[in-house]
Order: sequence, then structure tokens, then C-alpha cells
Amino acid sequence: MNRFEDVLGLNARSADYLVLNKKSARRRADDKLLTKLMLKKMDVPHPKLLGTLTEVSEVRKFKWGKLKEGFAIKPVQGFGGQGIMIIKRQAKEENFFWTMDGKKIGLEELSIHAQDVVEGKYSHNNLPDKAMIEERIKIHPKFKKLAVGGAPDVRVIVFNHVPVMAMLRLPTEESMGKANLHQGAIGLGIDMATGITTHGVYKNKSIKYFPDDNKKVNGIAIPYWNKILLMAVKTQMVSKLPYLSVDMLIDEEKGPVVLELNDQPGLSIQIANMAGLRRRLTRVEGLEVEEAEKGVKIGKALFASKFASRVKFTGEEKPVVGIFERVKVKNNKKKWVEIPAKIDTGARSTSIDKELAKELGLLNDSNILWKKKIKNSLGTEERILVGITFRLKNRIIKGRAGITDRKSLRRQLLIGRRDLKDFVVDPGLVKYRKK
Repeated sequence: MNRFEDVLGLNARSADYLVLNKKSARRRADDKLLTKLMLKKMDVPHPKLLGTLTEVSEVRKFKWGKLKEGFAIKPVQGFGGQGIMIIKRQAKEENFFWTMDGKKIGLEELSIHAQDVVEGKYSHNNLPDKAMIEERIKIHPKFKKLAVGGAPDVRVIVFNHVPVMAMLRLPTEESMGKANLHQGAIGLGIDMATGITTHGVYKNKSIKYFPDDNKKVNGIAIPYWNKILLMAVKTQMVSKLPYLSVDMLIDEEKGPVVLELNDQPGLSIQIANMAGLRRRLTRVEGLEVEEAEKGVKIGKALFASKFASRVKFTGEEKPVVGIFERVKVKNNKKKWVEIPAKIDTGARSTSIDKELAKELGLLNDSNILWKKKIKNSLGTEERILVGITFRLKNRIIKGRAGITDRKSLRRQLLIGRRDLKDFVVDPGLVKYRKK
């Protein structure tokens, strides 16, 4: 875990971020029917609504037998996954159904559960509720061996139109098929740049291996990763919630679908990622992000995990580079331009001269990841971070570069150690190589 001051606690979450969410927007997020209507209106993929039950009399009259493909019963005002029953399919015997956790239940038991939902057993403050019936999402083959009795979901925390942290939640036998960490589900942190799992959390403790298994929790690639991040940001934009988590399921045919919104997501995601939320939220606060695509670019660039570089490495010998190398940078027309560069392990991040960046088209609005005015002893300075793709020793690096004034220097591109993890730097190599 990062430094203690980087960790977001309950009090800080409430005082600094939850307060930004207006009551009207929170009401839409808490009411699953209102959420569905909003998602449908904005054409955001979500599980199809099959029916709504508002009275006990409606429950008794409902024709459960017409639902052939499996379905889920959910309380509209529910929380924490309570009250959700997922039916996999009808049994061969009439008026019997198979649940996702392998239990056979009768029509009477199914009806009683739906009545409990309507009467408010699982709602906030036990007030009368509605039972929402929606299509069952078919688990993506990638996760069938990882989840027990239910569908895993991906939670993405979005702030200011930027995805800042994510995790994969896996139901267990203990959680009774629910993807809820407080009920015993497993949470796996996800590298924002690659969509690959990094660390894990189980019962509020960090884990490296699955419980009762020797398999590592890291190295699992999440399907549709870029689409997931885009959907999360677009969902936040339509929700009018500045700070929220978007929970998504991945259907084997439809791909990612938005399950629900949470205007006060839990904080265990920090343990799953071994990273604090506070620092990430602070870094994107105040940024002007008008498009979802730009928000995704920013999130990927700023919050790439150290683990990502280890995943990319396949075991081959690392290329050796000298202090001075020629690299090829991709310009805004997607053409490679050869540029002399300095390799500097003393610098943390890559930087490029402002005029050169402008010439390459890297200062276009769509490519600017971060822009902020910083006060220092010399006055006010504008700092800009842009996306950059360059090729060094036949390896393509997609990263970010700070804009600086290097026009008086012989080499207007400096590559820092953040982009040198897959290379061996030999200070004795001072001449350019032809290859």
C-alpha cells in the first residue's frame, strides 16, 4: 500500500467527495428502476427489464413459467446485494427452477421471496419496495472457473470523468453467489492501463493467491477493458454524479453491461489495488475533461500500475540502451518521426520540448492528458502532460510526457526511468547505433 496519507478514509470520503453528489442524482442511483430508465434513454447497455412487481397481488398473479431463459429478481431499493435471487433456468419438473448456486426451488418459494422483496424486507429502512425482474447475464467464459454460484462484476470508480481505480469482484461459496466483499467475495485490483489483475483482497486482508488454491490472483486479463472504461465514464456523465462507482457484468455474447451505480462505494478497493484513492482523486480534481475518450486516456496514463511492466515482459533478454539513442515518435498523423533522445534514469518521467511537441501534433486538445497551473517561487507555471507513443530498440512504449522548454538542449526528448523498465541502461554506450 502507498503512504498512509494517500489512503481515503470514511470521513474524508464523506466530507470531500460524497458531498459533491446532489440528492436528485443520488436518488436515481439508489433506485434501480430509475437507473435503468436513465441508461435506456442514453443507450447505455444494461440487462433487459422483464417485469416489475409492486404489489403482493401482482406477485401471486405473475406467470413465472413464461421466463424460459433464466432471470434475476432484485429489490429496486436494495443494497449490498441483499435480496437478489438469480434463476439459471427452469427445471424439467413443472413449477420448479434451478438457481445459480445449484439449488432447486419450487414456485411457492420463488413467490414468497418476491413477496418479501415487495414488502420491503431488503429495502432501506424496511419500507415497501418493488421487485424488479431482469434477464440473467450469462457469465463470460473467462470467469466461469473463477466465480462460484454467481456472476463476477467489474467495479470502476470514476471521478471528474476520469476512471481512477477498478477491481474485479468474484463471488464465492461463502458470499452465496453475491459479488459483495463484505459477504465473503474476493476483490482483485486491476491495472488501469492494461486491464490485468494485480493484487487481491479477501475478508479485508491482502492476498496473493486464491483461498484454498495455489493460483495467483494476478495476471488475469479482463475482456473488453477499454470498452469497460469508456462505458464507466459515459455512465458517470449521464448520472450527474461527480463521484461514483459503476458496476458492470460481462456477458458472453453482449459484452459489458452496466448493472448498477453506487454513489458511496466502499473503500476496500484500495486494499485490492495496494494503492490509495485520495492521491488519485486529487490528481484529477479540477481537470477539464469533456469527452469520455479523453478521460480514459488520462486514467490509463496516470494510474498505470508498476505491475504492468512485469506483465509485458516475456522473459527474453532485455535490450541494452546507451545514454543517447535515436527513437521514433508517432505524430498526430500516425507516422513515425526519428528524434535524438537522452536516456536519463535520474529522471522519473519522460519529457519533450514544447516546440517539438507542437510540431508533432502532440499538443492537440485530444492528446492533452493533464493541464494545471502551479504556483512556485518564480510565479505561476502551467504544467502540461501529453500522451506519447515511441519506439526504442524495436519496442513500442505508450506513455506520457511532460511538456518542458528544451530548445537550448541538443536533445529535445528525454526518456525517464518510468519508460525504461524493460531496458538495461549502459552509461558506456554513448554513440548512436544504426539499428
